[in-house]
Amino acid sequence: MNGAESLVRTLVAGGVDVCFANPGTSEMHFVAALDRVEGMRCVLGLFEGVVTGAADGYYRMKGSPASTLLHLGPGLANGLANLHNAKKANSGIVNIVGQHAVYHIAYNAPLTSDIEGLARPMSAWVRTSPDAKSVATDGAAAIAAAKSAPAQIATLILPADTAWNEADGIAQVPAESQRANYSSTAIDNAAKVLRSGGASTLLLMTGSALTEQGLALAGQIAGKTGCKVMGQTYNPRMARGKGRFAIDRIPYVIEQALPILKDFKNIVLVEANDPVAFFAYPNKPSMLKPEGCEVHRMTSGAENSVAALEALASALGAKPADRQPQKLVEIATPTGALTHASIAQAIAMAIPENAIVVDESITTGRGFFPPTAAAAPHDWLQNMGGSIGFSTPVATGAAVACPDRKVICMVGDGSAMYTLQSLWTQAREGLNVVTIVFANKIYQILRGEFDGVGAGEPGQRALDMLKINRPDLDFVALAKGMGVPGRSVANVDDLNKALAEAIAEPGPRLIEVQM
Repeated sequence: MNGAESLVRTLVAGGVDVCFANPGTSEMHFVAALDRVEGMRCVLGLFEGVVTGAADGYYRMKGSPASTLLHLGPGLANGLANLHNAKKANSGIVNIVGQHAVYHIAYNAPLTSDIEGLARPMSAWVRTSPDAKSVATDGAAAIAAAKSAPAQIATLILPADTAWNEADGIAQVPAESQRANYSSTAIDNAAKVLRSGGASTLLLMTGSALTEQGLALAGQIAGKTGCKVMGQTYNPRMARGKGRFAIDRIPYVIEQALPILKDFKNIVLVEANDPVAFFAYPNKPSMLKPEGCEVHRMTSGAENSVAALEALASALGAKPADRQPQKLVEIATPTGALTHASIAQAIAMAIPENAIVVDESITTGRGFFPPTAAAAPHDWLQNMGGSIGFSTPVATGAAVACPDRKVICMVGDGSAMYTLQSLWTQAREGLNVVTIVFANKIYQILRGEFDGVGAGEPGQRALDMLKINRPDLDFVALAKGMGVPGRSVANVDDLNKALAEAIAEPGPRLIEVQM
């Protein structure tokens, strides 16, 4: 048994049985080991950003880490943007990065780089295995880091000679760290604030608090105390749809967020962070909470927020009967022109039971949230780190994790072009992903940011940096070239039909929405 085989066996034994891969020369012994070891599903991505994003989506839906296989420093660097998003989402991932043979590094071959230096900003755990006998133990430690609470990104660097030299066997993964229950002092403080604050208190939640159970408890607490419950602007995963307690998110746009938050005197954080603006803007605040508002942390990502909400509800005497009826936006099949409102209605009507919605619709999709609260029960995944090109890989990983669920990926045309290779992986693996591309032929969010930062009126050269026409992108043709059937729609009636057909058919489909 060589080092590579001992690592693959350790991964499988440790419950890491999916590998999203884009390998190169230094990883060939790991690739060969995949033939000799049963139990590892290998999914090829044609770009490392697809590989790392897929591992993020897999963790969000499965709750356990996948591995990635990347080629040396440049391969890891290609995947860093979506590792950044995964880090912000607290997704556990085990990265396996090939390295030159130890004796070859000194010759400064073209692909030689500081792999550990590249890995550290996005990885909480980084290690280079010094020899074949260390690989299994190092692999087990990487798995333990990825399964910790909160989950971490672990990067194990595997020199080529370490992979091909003889190893002893496999290593057992240390016991997983569990989420800490919660601080009783923090619960007592939150209960005191909610009793006295009522409607002037915001319960701001993210992470595990946004499961169906967590939201139900928050609904009871809100009904009992009169507090407001909201989610962060972006969240890793949120349970939504009919029968579930529906909450709003803090708006991305500062001018919309400030009036919503202005009257709160207290904010209780359940895994969430202080509400801050996404960017700095001239003459606008970075902190969105009003002056004098006190912030109280109830749980962090390392703690069991559902158990904490149960304890808080008990302390307040909040019961299921306290939950107040919610008036949701009525949904109906829209007709006529494509508008943000009609698109939102069409998507809300189309979402099937137990779907997974991956949202990178950015500007087009900002108004999608209220109508889809009345859709069939589903999970909603968002971009936590802001690095674009997130949605199509995350949808790919989510579909691998949950093959029995339909995945709906919503993405702008500019964002889609970052990681469009995801479609090829979806076709090859037969994944149930419907990709909806909103084709407005411009980086619309950047056009808005141009105004937001006070840069003036854009001239022709500035507009050329914002528009993505000349030539227009043909997403139906691009999808066809990667084995995914697609169609373009120019009105909402055709969108309704396209959505119904795509959701009814197995395998990947693409819909280009001409805005």
